[in-house]
Amino acid sequence: MTTVPADPTVPPAGDGEFALTVVEHAGSLDARRGVVRIAASTLAALGLRPWDPLRVRGNRVTGALVALSPPGSDERTLLADALTLRNLQVASGTTVWVRRAAEQSAAQLVVSAPPEVIAAVPPEVLRTALLGKVVVRGDQVSLLPQDFALPPGTDPGQLSAARRTIEVGVTAWMAVDLLVLDASPAEPAIVTMGTVVGWAGGTSTDGTSTPLVGPVARAADPSTSAAPAAGSTAPLIVPGLEGPAAELREQLDLAFHHSDLLARLGTTPQVGILLTGAAGSGKTTIVESVCAAVGATVVPLRCQRLASLEVNDAVAELTAAAQRTLGKPPAVLYLEDVEQLTPDATGNGGPLLSAVVDTVRSLVADARVAVVATTSAAEAVSPSLRGDGLLQRSITVPLPGRDLRLKMLGFLTRSMPLAADVHLDDVAARTPGYVIADLSSLVHEAAVRAAHRLRGAPTDGTAVVTAADFSAALEVVRPTSMDGQGLEIPDLTLDDVGDMTDVKQVLTEAVLWPLTYPDTFARLGIRPAHGVLLYGPPGCGKTYLVRALAGSGQANVLPVKGAELLSKWVGESERGVRELFRRAREAAPALIFLDEVDALAPQRGQGSDSGVTDRVVAALLTELDGIEALRDVVVVAATNRPDLIDSALLRPGRLDRLVYVPPPDGPARAEILKAAARKTPLEAGIDLAALAERLQGYSAADCAALLREAALVAMRESMAAPLVTAHHLELALATVRPSIKPELLASLEAFAAAHSTS
Repeated sequence: MTTVPADPTVPPAGDGEFALTVVEHAGSLDARRGVVRIAASTLAALGLRPWDPLRVRGNRVTGALVALSPPGSDERTLLADALTLRNLQVASGTTVWVRRAAEQSAAQLVVSAPPEVIAAVPPEVLRTALLGKVVVRGDQVSLLPQDFALPPGTDPGQLSAARRTIEVGVTAWMAVDLLVLDASPAEPAIVTMGTVVGWAGGTSTDGTSTPLVGPVARAADPSTSAAPAAGSTAPLIVPGLEGPAAELREQLDLAFHHSDLLARLGTTPQVGILLTGAAGSGKTTIVESVCAAVGATVVPLRCQRLASLEVNDAVAELTAAAQRTLGKPPAVLYLEDVEQLTPDATGNGGPLLSAVVDTVRSLVADARVAVVATTSAAEAVSPSLRGDGLLQRSITVPLPGRDLRLKMLGFLTRSMPLAADVHLDDVAARTPGYVIADLSSLVHEAAVRAAHRLRGAPTDGTAVVTAADFSAALEVVRPTSMDGQGLEIPDLTLDDVGDMTDVKQVLTEAVLWPLTYPDTFARLGIRPAHGVLLYGPPGCGKTYLVRALAGSGQANVLPVKGAELLSKWVGESERGVRELFRRAREAAPALIFLDEVDALAPQRGQGSDSGVTDRVVAALLTELDGIEALRDVVVVAATNRPDLIDSALLRPGRLDRLVYVPPPDGPARAEILKAAARKTPLEAGIDLAALAERLQGYSAADCAALLREAALVAMRESMAAPLVTAHHLELALATVRPSIKPELLASLEAFAAAHSTS
């Protein structure tokens, strides 16, 4: 074959070597995976086949797998990625020398990496990531696996589990570079399951091996899954999942790798765990990653599918899954969405649930296996699955707070080009109740919005995702924990509410401060208010104030009209109250808005509804100030008849603050009229301030209705009417009367005088 002139910085060719020009090929799908590409004619001249090992010599020697370059490529060119160029210590366009490498297995590798990578990736997982790569001492390698030419006997299940461990445990894992401090033999060799791999204590300036820290992955039987050495405690580094992952790993590691210790202590391992958390919070990721870290096989079983099958078919599938679990110890039977296994219509377990209970009990009793079940509705899990010898331990994946959401967003946007106006802390503040799956969807949607915006624009390398893209994404991506029942966040804040200065101050202190500054309340030893009662005449802005609170973006808002929770079926109303507060806790920080609360919680002992409302009031009292603490959840109730509400709800610790929303005075009515008339053309000379003084007793809704009626009067006169005149307003005044009844107003003012208000 034809050779090119030798580069003066590269030694001359040796026996069997050919000179090629190395060219960086950054866009290749096999970049950073230890693969180079050459033309078919060059491959034949070297006596090689695709995916054979290749020895490449520049200013230093490295190894790679060789593959065919794209059709039409120059036969004198070797395509390589930036990582390979660094290993060769040459620049793109330099002459390098290539020849066939010996097909030999690496006996031992000593690898260095940042401490967080060493902590998250056990040596056996590292070896799996490097399988099939051609390495030599001094090489830099990535954690990206090569799937093109794996050594014989590679276990696909172990390979998949190891990759999940890396993806979950290492931040920006695709960009991590590792350094091979020592390797034997000295020439390029292939990493196989027989290679001894270990982490080093640190890099060495002279290239010599440093002492290992932690266990070394010894040669393994390719037909079995390698378990980590005893004492390995590598944590999973995923924002928000570290705690529950460590707790689950502790249980599985103790059962699978320290059963002798338990035996000496007079007990046996019995691992039945219920992992609870909101949908999308990362439960499946935790189970799969922890099992990979402890070297356990996962046998998944979707309970929703089981529940959809005929009983005999479901039991057969359950039995087969149990047999697979017992056949691959250590192993975990993973029951996903276990709440789908519900009792039958009689309240009994039913044949399927009974079969599941028996299966879980038998597996938990076996020291070689464990059962882990997940659910997003812990209260819906059948009690027959809980207890000794079953799912006796519970681990909760909490909803991420603002700081944790900020870390998650940083993790999810690590490879995303962000504009200077993007402040992830602001995005974190606007995403209460979002779990990692929601945030991932949000980041994806923001990127899609940016792509639509930039479509057709010249690609000059400055494409970025802006704050506007995130704002647009927030309009469509809602937290799954809200289950579609949240209030649509309006483009409105308390600053947009005219007048009502005192009312807005109370709402800011009672609702927004506890959600925004929880550390300050804790430092000063103050317990935040659990609830606020807004009372006042109808149409005076109580619901509008709540919408303004929702627009602040500090909390998810769950709106409920009082009558919606009442049911004629015994127990359904109380269950509705419990479900409401459960959703609020899952979506915390959250605001529950109880409109028409007088219908939901009237004075007890005075109803004729068989005690339904009495039980609802008791359920409300329990949720507001019961044994289970109400954290990061504020209740805002509204009514125009506060005298009808049960007095027990109005004491401190429940609805702490009673806020009177009075009807608007003259200046406030003038402002309301101006706001309502912004899009209505009025005749010149109409004095809205003077009109407002004539509207004594009119509510805000009445004022808006007056302008609307005047416009309708103009339309009745002529569909081509250009203006609303003073005459039209006078006619509307004869029709629209004040809705605030004097007796109701007197009752409200008396209530306000009798109760402490702010």
